[in-house]
Amino acid sequence: RYSSFSRRQELDTLTKVHNPLIGTKTHPSRCPDNSAFKQQKLPAWKPQLTPATVLPSFFLTGAFCLAMGVCLILSANSVREIQFDYSDKCSDCSKLRENSSNWNKECHCSVNFTLKEDILGDVFMYYGLQNFYQNHRRYVISRSDAQLLGRNVNKSYCAPFTTYHNGTPMAPCGAIANSMFNDTIDLFYNLNSSAIQVPVLKTGNSWWTDKNVKFRNPKSYNLSSAFAGTARPPYWHKPVYLLDKEDERNNGYVNEDLIIWMRVSAFATFRNLYRRVKRIRQFADGLPAGNYTFRISYNFPVTKFKGRKHVILSTVAWSGGSNPFLGIAYVVSGTAATLTGFVITAIHLKLRKKKTFFQK
Repeated sequence: RYSSFSRRQELDTLTKVHNPLIGTKTHPSRCPDNSAFKQQKLPAWKPQLTPATVLPSFFLTGAFCLAMGVCLILSANSVREIQFDYSDKCSDCSKLRENSSNWNKECHCSVNFTLKEDILGDVFMYYGLQNFYQNHRRYVISRSDAQLLGRNVNKSYCAPFTTYHNGTPMAPCGAIANSMFNDTIDLFYNLNSSAIQVPVLKTGNSWWTDKNVKFRNPKSYNLSSAFAGTARPPYWHKPVYLLDKEDERNNGYVNEDLIIWMRVSAFATFRNLYRRVKRIRQFADGLPAGNYTFRISYNFPVTKFKGRKHVILSTVAWSGGSNPFLGIAYVVSGTAATLTGFVITAIHLKLRKKKTFFQK
C-alpha cells in the first residue's frame, strides 16, 4: 500500500519524458494536492488478530454451543410422545374409501393402547401424514387468499377446483382446501368397564396471525346466507359453514382445522396439531395411566399415493416438541469450534518453538 506522498512522487516521475536532443523535459503534474480532502484520507480501524484474541473466541464459542446443545437435547428428551400408525388397523375402512362412490358411507375403527405412566402437563394430539407432498408447486398455488379473507374476487388461481360444471363456485376453492384432512379422532379413557371420553379443545390451536389476520368470513347476518350460491369442495362431506356444529364461532373460513391445514408443509412427512386435552376432572393433571382407545371416523384415503396416517400424543418443553435436531446442531458446531481452537493452539506453539530455536 502506498501513502499519498509516495504515490505523488511516483506520478511526478512518470510525467518526466527524456529527449536526447533537448534533454529531460518535465510536464506539470496532474496529481491532486496532498491534502486530507483531495487525497481522501479517511480514518480506519483494523483489528490486530493475535493468538491472545483469536483463541479465546474459539473456546468461548465452543463452550457456549456445547452447553446450549446439551440443554436442548435434555429438553427434547424430557418430552413424552406416543405415536400410533392406524393405516393398517383401519384397512377395511381404507378399502371402502378408495372407491369414491362410497363417500357418503360412514366407517369407524378403533386403536387400543395402554399408558404405563401418567403423562403430566399439557397434552397435545396431532395427526401425521407420510408421503403426502404438500410442497408441489401447482398444489401450493391452488388457493385464493383473497377468498379466505371473505372477498368475492376472481378465483382463477384455484384451478382445477374453482367451479362445478354448472358454474357454481366452490367455497373454499383450490386443491389445498379440497384435500383437507377430515378424519375424526376421539380419545376414550377406559375406567372400570366404562369408556370416558377425554375432553379436548378445538380452538386456540392455530397461530394468532392466521386466526385474526389471514382468514375472515364474508360479512352477513349469518354464515349460511354468506355462503349462499356456493358449494362445498368435491371431497368434503359438509359445507364450510357447518364444519363445527358445536361452536358457531369455529365455522367458515375461521375454522381452526381448515386454518391449520392451509399452512402447507415443506416436507412429505409432517404433523399438524389436531386437539389439546382439556385439563378438567380426572384429566386436570394430564392423562393418567390406564387403558385408552382411539375411535376414528375414517374419511381420508391414503392408499393411492402410498401414504401412512398417524395419531400422536405429545407434551412440550420450553424448547418445543420432541425434536433433538437443533441440540445436535449446537453440539456439532461447539465441537468443531473447540477442535479448531486446539488445532490453532498447536500450530501456534509449534511455530513459536521454531522461532525461538532459530533465534538461539
